[in-house]
Amino acid sequence: MDTIIQNNHSRLKKYVWIAAIALILAALAVWALLSSRQTVYHADPVSVIIGDVTEGQFNDYIRLSGKVETGVIVQISALESGVVSIKQLEEGAMVSEGDIILTLHNPSLRQQILDSESQLAEKQNMLRDTELAMESNRLQLRQNLLAARTELNRAQRLFDRQSTLYAENLVSREEYLKAQEDMTLAKQNVNLLADRLRQDSIYRTVQIDMMRESLDNMRENFSLVRQRADNLNIRASHSGQLGSLNAELGQNISAGQLVGQINITDNYKITVNIDEHYIDRVSPGLRGKAIRQNHQMDVHVRKVYPEVTDGTFRADIIIDGDMPDNIRVGQTYPVDLQLGESTQAIMVPRGSFFQTSGGQWVYVVDNDGKTATKRSVRIGRQNPRFYEVLEGLSPGERIITSSYKSFGEADKILID
Repeated sequence: MDTIIQNNHSRLKKYVWIAAIALILAALAVWALLSSRQTVYHADPVSVIIGDVTEGQFNDYIRLSGKVETGVIVQISALESGVVSIKQLEEGAMVSEGDIILTLHNPSLRQQILDSESQLAEKQNMLRDTELAMESNRLQLRQNLLAARTELNRAQRLFDRQSTLYAENLVSREEYLKAQEDMTLAKQNVNLLADRLRQDSIYRTVQIDMMRESLDNMRENFSLVRQRADNLNIRASHSGQLGSLNAELGQNISAGQLVGQINITDNYKITVNIDEHYIDRVSPGLRGKAIRQNHQMDVHVRKVYPEVTDGTFRADIIIDGDMPDNIRVGQTYPVDLQLGESTQAIMVPRGSFFQTSGGQWVYVVDNDGKTATKRSVRIGRQNPRFYEVLEGLSPGERIITSSYKSFGEADKILID
């Protein structure tokens, strides 16, 4: 009888398949075991804050802390250099236009004033002496002209008489010619003196005008020097409230140096720093409410500054209507800035959980209040009280709103 011999190759192949299936089953079992494991954190009920998921009217606004500043600031600068000798007013004082704030002392400028006074007096004396000399010379010329005209009249009479006598051959031709020459010389002398008097008058007028113009320029220069002396009194150019004043007694102030500022008190604004997250949503004209001592005031955004510094940007807010009576530069005003229209939404209370999860997941508390399970969510807008929930939660549920920092990567929280 023949014996059947099994094929060793077929048997080995069968064992390989069995081993492979066993490995796959083992891997699936390990994966299922690992996937079913959840990390659990035991939390103290005292440290856990629970909030309700609600549905209602979501007000799209942000609350900001604003600081009152003046809308117009006038800088105070020194027009002249000097040492502060008198400090008339202190910071915060109310000033009117023209009030003296600081008085400076400048000996060099005082010496310039004395020199200018001396030069002006000398110029005035010189002009007066010149006018007296010219007037004396004019009188002398007129006197000489009168004498020359008298001499001309005498020569004319003598010539007329000699002409008559010469016609009758009673005098010699030489006497006649001499009388004629004397008359001609007297007439030329009169013309010469008259011309000299006329030219002297023109010259005197021009010279006097030039000297008076020079004297007027010197007076104007002296007036400017005296005005420079008055500029040692640093005055308020506008009425308002004296802000910063950077000057002390004995301090040397240079010309053009900034020493302080005046805040125009009838023009205020509220400046706020806003998180750069809202930079695309804040624009001029946006309205809101400012709160001071439980009194609400309508406000609007006047200007948005484009620069972002340390994660915030700046905006100027204007109070609509009358200013509060007690408003002062530096006061703090809470401002609620309305970013959009109110809408119906699902909301959760604000809490420090957002800093940990970034609004991507929350711990939802079970009905028994003993456990909380991690769940993915999507958070939208936020205001000072609520976060808007776009996905993942339903009204009536509850979540942990306190910090998740100590929970680590736990999937479930046991509140016990």
